[in-house]
Amino acid sequence: MQARDLMEKAPVIPVLVVNDVEHAVPLATALVAGGLPVLEVTLRTPVALEAMKAMSDVEGAIVGVGTALNPDDLKRAQDHGAQFAVSPGFTTELGAAANALKLPLLPGIATSADIMRALDLGFKELKFFPASQNGGIPMLKALGGPFVDVVFCPTGGINASTAEEYLALKNVVCVGGSWVAPAAAVKEGRWDDITALAAAASKLSTS
Repeated sequence: MQARDLMEKAPVIPVLVVNDVEHAVPLATALVAGGLPVLEVTLRTPVALEAMKAMSDVEGAIVGVGTALNPDDLKRAQDHGAQFAVSPGFTTELGAAANALKLPLLPGIATSADIMRALDLGFKELKFFPASQNGGIPMLKALGGPFVDVVFCPTGGINASTAEEYLALKNVVCVGGSWVAPAAAVKEGRWDDITALAAAASKLSTS
């Protein structure tokens, strides 16, 4: 599966911070049930890799690693079942490692120079991060001029009320967001609420 295939599975990729591995399976199950099968588990907690491995057993879930910073992160995540990776930024070392591992990568970019470095290694599907802080929709429109073959998954500061505005852009395939799995709902085990949020997000229209 290529990065573009993953981006086209659903309009929203949930960005997940898992603090308790016991939440992993019910969280993944709730999101998949709501129509969001592509799940980004960020490397921000001690149980992230274990959670990723557990989520990989959920039927229909396509689990990837987020906050991947270096080649070692990619290898460890792949060994724990990650089928793709997302990074907050881009380095040639990270891109080369992803290519060597044959692990689809959505590299994070914020500038034209970032995009050009990513293109040098064959990456045309990119994460625009942090989206709202880096100019949001006007910036993405501007980047569409010189980079006609590049598509984005903007992430950062996007919520249920702004997601559709991003998705209306022709160079945006999907968005990343944490609003579909609020920390309080996860902590309290309100899985039906998360399924409802995911279902609403899965119905957002794209360009």
